[in-house]
Amino acid sequence: MSPQPVVRVLFLSMGNAARSIMAEYLLRRLGHERFETFSAGVLPRGEVHPLALKVLRERFRLEPTGARSKSWEELQGEHFDLVITLCDKAHEAWAVWPGRPRAAYWDEPDPVAFEGSEAAREQLFLQVGRELSQRLDLLCALPVEKLLHLPHGDERVAAPL
Repeated sequence: MSPQPVVRVLFLSMGNAARSIMAEYLLRRLGHERFETFSAGVLPRGEVHPLALKVLRERFRLEPTGARSKSWEELQGEHFDLVITLCDKAHEAWAVWPGRPRAAYWDEPDPVAFEGSEAAREQLFLQVGRELSQRLDLLCALPVEKLLHLPHGDERVAAPL
């Protein structure tokens, strides 16, 4: 039996400070080595939001070692099988990635931009983490062959994965 191919996934948001970082680390665990995960931002904030790290550690029992906010320009030479944009602005800014990866669009609220009490902010980070985890569970349930037959980058669709 031949080994199953590894699907290379890029999560793209505007700031790469919360949503895309959480998705990257959640898929690393949920994907059971079927996925190689990356995240980046169109206009990175330069640091990962502390509440994103807290939710990953305390709610999901993950240690996000090495998590950092970085620009998509760092990854321009990389090949990806799937690019998942996590907000309208990143979806609009994303040019067709070289190599025509499959693409999905998951619109998630930006918890970093939310203004409210500390408890309300933490609750929104947790909500976004839960939503991402549910979507990633569905993604992981798909056979690799199905993932590799999603529409190509020039055929982007709002995928409910």
